[in-house]
Amino acid sequence: MLNDETMKAKFLSHGHAKELFDSIEAFIFDCDGVIWKGDTLIDGVSQTLEMLRSKGKKLAFVTNNSTKSRRQYAKKFHSLGISVPEDEIFCSSFAASMYLKSINFPQDKKVYAFGEEGMLEELELAGYTGLGGPEDGKKVVELKANSLFEHDKSVGAVVVGLDQYINYYKLQYATLCIRENPGCLFIATNRDAVGNMTDLQEWPGAGCMVAAVCGSTEKEPIVVGKPSTFMMEFLLKKFNVTSSRMCMVGDRLDTDILFGQSAGCKTLLVLSGVTTQSILQDPSNEIQPDYYTEIQIQAEKTGFKPKETKVFNIVFVGNAMLCEIHRCGS
Repeated sequence: MLNDETMKAKFLSHGHAKELFDSIEAFIFDCDGVIWKGDTLIDGVSQTLEMLRSKGKKLAFVTNNSTKSRRQYAKKFHSLGISVPEDEIFCSSFAASMYLKSINFPQDKKVYAFGEEGMLEELELAGYTGLGGPEDGKKVVELKANSLFEHDKSVGAVVVGLDQYINYYKLQYATLCIRENPGCLFIATNRDAVGNMTDLQEWPGAGCMVAAVCGSTEKEPIVVGKPSTFMMEFLLKKFNVTSSRMCMVGDRLDTDILFGQSAGCKTLLVLSGVTTQSILQDPSNEIQPDYYTEIQIQAEKTGFKPKETKVFNIVFVGNAMLCEIHRCGS
């Protein structure tokens, strides 16, 4: 338990926002619950990103959601009116494929994708043969006497992520590969318990699928998404800045904030997604971001105009305030 008040998260006041803005070269944003909820853009996001780019800040978007590829996420950003290039997007489906490449996973080995289309697409782009995906979500098992469930003996890795098509077929296939194929890797994109899959509700996250496979195999996975720092290696290479000059902006303490802290980044918690203020301030909570913002901030939301000179330009991302001070008449 944290008793030292100096270690508690600070509310992002005007002064703290200026201090944060000036000390950071690169902002890393989570997506679900920070940029959008489901297919709904959170108020103020577009203006915030526009302001940050106009001031030369580097941006990256890191999501544990493995249902889409980088290409598909770029398309989603575009559909919401935001232009984000693929090389600024780091999704956990991409991380899983890059992990396989980093360990020189044999190209002749197949990968079973306990996930959705984005996972298969990233595996293919990395040069691997993926099995499973949404197609296996349509398959039904028949539990009959003297029946044997067949699986591909050349599968060398099983990747488990968020999967709305989860079924008994996929569970058995993944289980047999991990238990019976010699040296088969068990990789999890993340262990998030829930996520903002729609704008009105939280839904079961990838952690539920991972837990099912953990239970049937009695094995623990290699986790490549947040809070694992595997993706941070790519971010550091991309930005070419020290982690202390980077800020992780997220809505989850146990993934986003821990991810940033583990790498030595500044951290900003926005209360627009999974974490509530009561969770943050609970005495048992030991994960404290550098800064946090309340759900509602009483400030003028006039819309950002890059050429307009104000004493304060206040913009919002996930109800988080980033404020830059301008000298009047400058």
